[in-house]
Amino acid sequence: MREVIALDAVAQGVPEVVVGGAALDARVRWLHVSDNAGVGKLLYGGELLLSTGKSWPVDTDELRAFMYELADAGLSGVILELGTHYQYTPAVVIEAARQRDLALVILHRELKFVNITEAVHRRIITGQTDALRARDEVRERFTALALRGSPADFIVHQLAQTLGAPVVLENLAHEVVAAEVPLSLEDELFTDWELRSRSAHRRAEHRRERALPAGDEDWLVIAVEARGIRWGHLLALPGPEHAAGRTAVLEQGAIALAVGRLADGDLDEWGRIGRRRLVDGLLAGRFAGAGGAAARLEAAGLPVRGARLYGVVVAGAPVSAEGAEAAARALRARVLTGSAPDAVVTPASALLLSVPADAVFDDAAALAFARAAIDPAADAERVVVSVGRAAEDIDTALISLHEAVDLARGRRRRTGRGPQLRRAENRPLVQLVTALRDDHRVLDHGERMLSPLIVHDLARGGDLLDVLEAMLAHPGNRTAAASASHLSRSVFYQRIALIEQLLGVDLDDGETQTALHLALLVRRSAGR
Repeated sequence: MREVIALDAVAQGVPEVVVGGAALDARVRWLHVSDNAGVGKLLYGGELLLSTGKSWPVDTDELRAFMYELADAGLSGVILELGTHYQYTPAVVIEAARQRDLALVILHRELKFVNITEAVHRRIITGQTDALRARDEVRERFTALALRGSPADFIVHQLAQTLGAPVVLENLAHEVVAAEVPLSLEDELFTDWELRSRSAHRRAEHRRERALPAGDEDWLVIAVEARGIRWGHLLALPGPEHAAGRTAVLEQGAIALAVGRLADGDLDEWGRIGRRRLVDGLLAGRFAGAGGAAARLEAAGLPVRGARLYGVVVAGAPVSAEGAEAAARALRARVLTGSAPDAVVTPASALLLSVPADAVFDDAAALAFARAAIDPAADAERVVVSVGRAAEDIDTALISLHEAVDLARGRRRRTGRGPQLRRAENRPLVQLVTALRDDHRVLDHGERMLSPLIVHDLARGGDLLDVLEAMLAHPGNRTAAASASHLSRSVFYQRIALIEQLLGVDLDDGETQTALHLALLVRRSAGR
């Protein structure tokens, strides 16, 4: 109704809003011109009545009943032109319109109703045409995403961009699979996510049962399903209007996600993507604060409160999300699996493990977890399992994860058969470097110590840093160090002599070895 009043064709009649407020928010489906007192029986709802009132009832009670009948028919509003029949608006008409929240506008100047009709209908048809065009564009966009096999997280990202609002994809257990949410909202939104989600579902179901439209503060909830199978739901938080309709946009996203699930078959692609993004985001520091990160993890089904968290890196054999989940269940634990960190021997996976406080995760349990998590066809002899220290909150869990990555980047002599285990508790220097990884003094130390070797290797494609790392990993055993470097002893000794010459140090000096070891750990910790 507000848009109708603002039209030039209406403005020429000097309109006056007699009953407005919230009544002006009523949507106008069509415009109907009639002076007939029985017009209420001809309406379907959503019409705007344009009239001079010439044939309206004369009796006050009948006129009130007439206005009630118009409101009951679902009329959007009444525009009454003064001058032809009424010189002023009858008080009973105003009173009845206010009682039924029916918009009432009077025109003080006589107009050709055909001009108003054309203007209103043109505006309605143009809006419908724009909506159809927008729906076609949205359908084409998300159909293309489905045909390209775009992953679920990218589809969610595109939905959030299209709607200009946060969008969350959850599974049937109300665990967050993927989300496109501003970092500043993560803490508030994902804390007690299951409770929030279930409340949003109940409100959406209430609106569906009563055929009520979504309000400005309501979350939209759309099921992701196909062929009678439901995998989860899309939830969109309040946002601006979209020409295609916010619900229509979300439905197209749900169709694209359903097509992807059908193509995946029995593979849990949703879970894999969601878990990988979480772990990768933690390692990359893509979170605004500890509270938001903890809430996001718990919303994904990983307990943080009341659990012990371990950062784990399994290198040397592929790890599937399904295998890691099965291995974690044997420990009564939950796990998130991420991508292989830089500078770690591939194939490798970074994992964040949540273990109940009363469960045991000793060396035997860690090795058993790794054996169960890797591909059954992989060679367990090549596997290296790196485990950070136990953590009880998200801040220390992030440290544990980085400790595991730093352990996985270092070279160590293999001992015995089967998977090799490295624990941060046994590597105090790695703990120190992880704790001080961003300290400018530590970074400056590493740069000053290694700069000549870095420049040499970059300029000549050399391997002096690798040779130095092998030597420090096998102190007192140059033969083992040469073997780890895949060099003959004579070539290895030449490299050592060149390193001593470039650095101006004696590599047999214990303090020098410690300083260089620290510098190398700092460089590897940065993923270089």
